[in-house]
Amino acid sequence: MKKMMSLLMALVIAVSLAACGSAQTGNKEEAKTENTASNKLEQIKAKGVLVLGTCADYPPYETHAIVDGKDEIVGFDIEIAKEIAKALGVELKIEDMDFDALLVSLNSDKVDMVIAGMSANEERAKAVDFSMIYYNPQQKIVIRKENLNDLTSLEAFNGKTIGVQKGTIQEEFADKNMSGANKIALGKIPALIMELKSGKSDGLVLEEPVAAAYVGKNDDLAIAALDVVIEEDNGSSVAVKKGEKELLAVIDQTIKTLVEEKKIDEMVVEANKWMEQD
Repeated sequence: MKKMMSLLMALVIAVSLAACGSAQTGNKEEAKTENTASNKLEQIKAKGVLVLGTCADYPPYETHAIVDGKDEIVGFDIEIAKEIAKALGVELKIEDMDFDALLVSLNSDKVDMVIAGMSANEERAKAVDFSMIYYNPQQKIVIRKENLNDLTSLEAFNGKTIGVQKGTIQEEFADKNMSGANKIALGKIPALIMELKSGKSDGLVLEEPVAAAYVGKNDDLAIAALDVVIEEDNGSSVAVKKGEKELLAVIDQTIKTLVEEKKIDEMVVEANKWMEQD
């Protein structure tokens, strides 16, 4: 009986070793396929995963939110990344890290691309390649419709009250260009909308897609007929490792399609809803 058990154990061990050997061989073959790929695009397709590097502290571009009881990274940058992964036919994996670690991680192959509301300035362009700009919205000022004929210039807000969201380029704009106006800075756009509708403020600086969405839902609001130019805003692009032209071509084509179909504006409006969570 012991001999029979010994033979059975030996058979089990042999089968297990064979299975392990097959798995190791499979892993080696997979690694070999990735290593022999001539460019990043082929490597991504070989492993079936696109690794995104981002810094999820910049809503509505990317931020943490509780979705169905779980912490997830959401935002319109993430939605763009999903579309790029879809175009490649692979899964998306998100790596959240400090902003100043993103390009280092990209160039050390820890991530395949970076989407983080990043502008393609001259210094960064020396280290990595950038896609076409995917988001560079105009800025608008939402006012009460009754004031359409009066608030037609920035100077017209002198002595009045302007609303802005805390920590945004819109707040910086108001500080620099609307110093004659009082300022209300709050964390959430719906609260700012209520301030405007109740008469506690006279205008609210918002990105155009967001402004249009709120005006569309509030008959008493309108977009002021004046230009708002934020010089510091150079738009946002996707970063990839230098020389990865094949991957960049897919990214650019995906962005081009999203822009032409106005899908990114829709993504921005949806992403702003995550900012309204407590």
